[in-house]
Amino acid sequence: MKYTYSVIILLLLFIASCSKTQSYSDLLKNEQKCSNWFLAQQKVCNEIPSDSAFLVGPDAPYYKMDDDGYIYMQVLKADRHNEREIPDNGATVYFTYSRYNINTMYNNNTLDIEATESNQDNFINSVGNTYFIYGNYSVSASATFGSGIQLPLSYLGYNSEVNILLKSYYGFSIDNTTCIPYLVNVRYFKAEY
Repeated sequence: MKYTYSVIILLLLFIASCSKTQSYSDLLKNEQKCSNWFLAQQKVCNEIPSDSAFLVGPDAPYYKMDDDGYIYMQVLKADRHNEREIPDNGATVYFTYSRYNINTMYNNNTLDIEATESNQDNFINSVGNTYFIYGNYSVSASATFGSGIQLPLSYLGYNSEVNILLKSYYGFSIDNTTCIPYLVNVRYFKAEY
């Protein structure tokens, strides 16, 4: 009887703990809800310009970069179209980034970046020698940042700056299971040897 009582208590504790956690499906639904909230407050283009002549600047739209809507890109700075230097596969690309947790923005009902920066758990930036190997996701320097952060380079090349709404599927490897969408500001630089 004592054994049965212990099993029942353990079972009840397990059920209680399960009800407090979200399933992966619930996390994905929340990621979609927060992303949609963010995009509803932006200009959005559902197609990439055929000639890659993106509108540029802080008022430029967010372009849907993939069929599933995992990546949206706003171009803040780009070299003129005919002068863009797209990196070769295997090239080392240096970049700086700041990323902002869109869930936090949603929960606080604000797009105010400075308010998001004040919470260090939700704001991360890099300076210095952060890099990836373009097109090579088998090395940790690239896999850590996911494929989404490399996508703008295939359109804009070096010396460009973008804001990317990046969902976890194409995001940083640490975000793949948490399903948190981020707004990532990225600047790309060519490695000088």
